[in-house]
Amino acid sequence: MGADLTPGRPYEAQFAESAEDLYDNAPCGYLTTRPDGTILRVNQTFLTWTGHTREEIVDHKRFPDLLTAGGRIYHETHYAPLLRMQHMVREIALEIVRADGSRLPVLVNSTLRTDSDGEPLLIRTTVFNATDRMKYERELLRARDRERAALERVERLYEHERDVARTLQHAMLAGEPPGGDERFEVATHYSPAVETLAVGGDWHDAFCIGDDRLGIMVGDVVGRGLGAATAMGQLRSAIRALAGADLSPLQLLERVDSFVEHVEAARMATVAYAEIDLERGRIRYACAGHPPPVVVDPGEQPRLLWDGGSPPLGVCSSRPRHGEAELTLLDGTRLLLFTDGLIERRDRSLDQGLAQLLDEIEARATSPLPTLVADLPKAMLADSAGDDVCLLGFAYREDQSRKPVSRA
Repeated sequence: MGADLTPGRPYEAQFAESAEDLYDNAPCGYLTTRPDGTILRVNQTFLTWTGHTREEIVDHKRFPDLLTAGGRIYHETHYAPLLRMQHMVREIALEIVRADGSRLPVLVNSTLRTDSDGEPLLIRTTVFNATDRMKYERELLRARDRERAALERVERLYEHERDVARTLQHAMLAGEPPGGDERFEVATHYSPAVETLAVGGDWHDAFCIGDDRLGIMVGDVVGRGLGAATAMGQLRSAIRALAGADLSPLQLLERVDSFVEHVEAARMATVAYAEIDLERGRIRYACAGHPPPVVVDPGEQPRLLWDGGSPPLGVCSSRPRHGEAELTLLDGTRLLLFTDGLIERRDRSLDQGLAQLLDEIEARATSPLPTLVADLPKAMLADSAGDDVCLLGFAYREDQSRKPVSRA
């Protein structure tokens, strides 16, 4: 059907003679069908790809008849309605069943021609062999599977590193709180921020100072990572060492101010430190830029201890601190020290966070101290992910042997 190019003849004339050959042997399949899909014309490329003969399909088959069962359903439910609405569809992926029963993956483009009244006349369709594309897509899927497997390996590594980080964090926090003394009970809680892997600067600690005194503290170093965690460990050790030097909480924080001048990462850290005289039932405390502790006397509502506050560590190193308070403990008094991760949220003020904390503590007035300390973070955090959270609870029990015996 085609014609060879002849030297000396105009190119346009020879091209016109080969137009039929261009249609029949185009690099894509061509079909012309009635609006109901009956095939009126098809080129040789399509016949070669599918193994059908012109006599088999022209005027005898509809285009959907050449599709797989799934393709026919898609043609009726999506392809044909979309073509009627838009008069054009582009790059529809289908599979054509060849004469030998095998499947040919194709991409189909169709346009709908209408008469002057807008009624459908015929559909012109181009069919592109998508075999290579399907191979590419399968390879892409395999590549994605490999990528997914690599991501899973990274996730496992991440989990391992997070476990290591948490173990390191807990090791740097403190050991088990002191026990075995009927005059007090201590319970602690620590939880890292959900979205982070790095260790942080929050800590809690409780330790005995001789036979009748107990030191408790909760602190927060600015920042995250090993730098903050290292500074936290140094601060905790320094406060423990100073606590044995017979200093008041205020004097202790003044000494720590001098210490943090040489530990850059510890500057602007906050800490709440309290020293409890178990013999006399008295507590002295001081807060350096830290949220106020909460005290709960038996039968009373929880209240915040705003006295004893002063700026964060390192801010007062050049001048004396002013902030220490004292409190008498009753049999059953509870004291709660916490870091700001327990109350801070982006969608509310600190006042609202403190108010909720007091409400949650009051609602658990009869809970054992370990239960209270374990349940408070769950109630305060709910589904939100914030900062690290440290919480230390202390309960005082008056020495029964020191009580006067009542006589009838």
